[in-house]
Amino acid sequence: MKKFFKYSLQILLLLMAFTFNACQEAFEELPQPDEKQTIIASSSTAKLIENTTANDGSFDNIVDGASCFAVEFPYTVKVNGIEVTIESEEGLYLIEEIFNELEDDEDILEIIFPVVITLADYSVIEIGGIDDLRALAEECLEGGKDDDIECIDFVYPITIYTFDINEVETGSVTVESDKDLRTFFAGLDENDLIGIDFPVTLELYDGTKIEVRDNAELANALEMAKEACDEDDDNDYHDDDFTKERLDNLLVECPWLIHEVIRDQVNQTDQYFEYLMNFTEDGGVTVKDRMGNNLMGTWTTRVTDMGVLIDLKFDQLVDFNLEWIVYKLGEGKIKLYTEGGNRIIMHTVCDLFNNDPNTLREILKECSWVIKKVKNQGEEIDRLLGYEFNFLPEGLPVGTVTLSNGENTSEGTWEITTNEQGRLVMAITMGSEPGVSFEWPLSDLRNDRLKFEVEDIGYELVLQRVCDDNNSDGDVTEIRNIMMGGDWAVALFKEGTMDDTQTFEGYTFNFMANHLISTTFTPTSVAYPGLWRVLRNSDGKLKVYLNFGDVDPLFDLTDDWEIVPSITNDRIELKHVSDNEAGTAEIVTILVFEKLP
Repeated sequence: MKKFFKYSLQILLLLMAFTFNACQEAFEELPQPDEKQTIIASSSTAKLIENTTANDGSFDNIVDGASCFAVEFPYTVKVNGIEVTIESEEGLYLIEEIFNELEDDEDILEIIFPVVITLADYSVIEIGGIDDLRALAEECLEGGKDDDIECIDFVYPITIYTFDINEVETGSVTVESDKDLRTFFAGLDENDLIGIDFPVTLELYDGTKIEVRDNAELANALEMAKEACDEDDDNDYHDDDFTKERLDNLLVECPWLIHEVIRDQVNQTDQYFEYLMNFTEDGGVTVKDRMGNNLMGTWTTRVTDMGVLIDLKFDQLVDFNLEWIVYKLGEGKIKLYTEGGNRIIMHTVCDLFNNDPNTLREILKECSWVIKKVKNQGEEIDRLLGYEFNFLPEGLPVGTVTLSNGENTSEGTWEITTNEQGRLVMAITMGSEPGVSFEWPLSDLRNDRLKFEVEDIGYELVLQRVCDDNNSDGDVTEIRNIMMGGDWAVALFKEGTMDDTQTFEGYTFNFMANHLISTTFTPTSVAYPGLWRVLRNSDGKLKVYLNFGDVDPLFDLTDDWEIVPSITNDRIELKHVSDNEAGTAEIVTILVFEKLP
């Protein structure tokens, strides 16, 4: 959960230093430095430690409306009638996107019970219905029993000592996480004595680290951090708790790409899509169109009862000339709106524009890059899934690039340039593979994942980094060895409610070295080549890429499959989640391989 400044850190610490002693009458007396450095388990210092290490449940308030517990993933909800399976925190943003699609509708979320929740002390319980959930939620509304301290964190590991009644040391334990520390305190009796191996490092919500050397300094630091930031424990999940100062700083920090414009009930997105906005601290804003032309304007912000407003003025971009309400800020996105359905949506692009081309060159040269997705004019080119790029440094700025499926290799050239707007572009020329020959504008830059996209004409290329073929990842190696340990048959292929397992009867799959598959149709003894890969992707999930080209019916198995953890030496279960054609729900496809005797 994001923590935002309520006051500047310097002012806060200064005021607290002057007022802390004066306020001691309102609290239990805090410990003073001493030689033994012991505290009792029921002391105010111990309570501060417990509150700092409590499980924070505020990140999913959009679902449960409670900050002192969180619903365990995965679970299913209905959002305005659309059924959605939430498997991680990213899924919570999907709920908000559905809520935000229409500004004047009634947003309804229904949890599909039972669900499991984790409480502040990390204990878990199963909840069977909405009444039970609401009863628990009422106990920890903002201002109620949610006493966790979220504005400061311990830096681990930390060693804790235990003492007897005579303050003679009886043992020690090293804790590695908030959960470990909270569990340790939960096992103490109220009169138990403990000690902490100082110094201890603490990290504030803004990234600042401080070191405390005794119990008194620790208690003071935790007490001062109670109100140091907005913990966002309320149920107004999309207020984003931002200030004018935060908006001003965010606007000038990076360039912004325009993704949607609606003015006077007319969708103007095609006209302004991916125009680039640069805000400057002096109140100027420069917009670059797709041809690189500069359009100049001004911007100001102010605070009203409606929240923070931004006023844009241009001589040419008249569709932007309004005072806009900022109703969404965060996750690299700003949404502006006014009455009448006027709306602007922008995404931050810090690393994509006006950047040194060598940054992208060095990332590409470091490792191999596997194709996760490629689209050409809106059509996904499945036959290239799992193919491997290697960007060779010879001859730069124009270098050699190879593309291989483990058996055949194509060769071409690559170059990193910038377009008229200053956006990083990867130009690939490979005559034998026209599906990748294109000037690919960079849209997402990470060390382990790259995305290139021209959204308005349906071009997209997503690459996953593979260094040393993931040989250092024990899970990847183990799964590969299992798959290469014999012949396999499809035991289940179920797309949503449709069971098509019989389609693959008679096919035997042999996973071989160099990412090659030999699939034999037993009745005819005809063998079909294919490609397979096991890797851990950029969000930590273990994946199997299968690619059978356009061979019917094997092409239905061509996809990037998530590995279900129940894998054994004789059974491999994979799943893939996709939207249905109407885009109103997710379809889960299950693929199970079982080893043949």
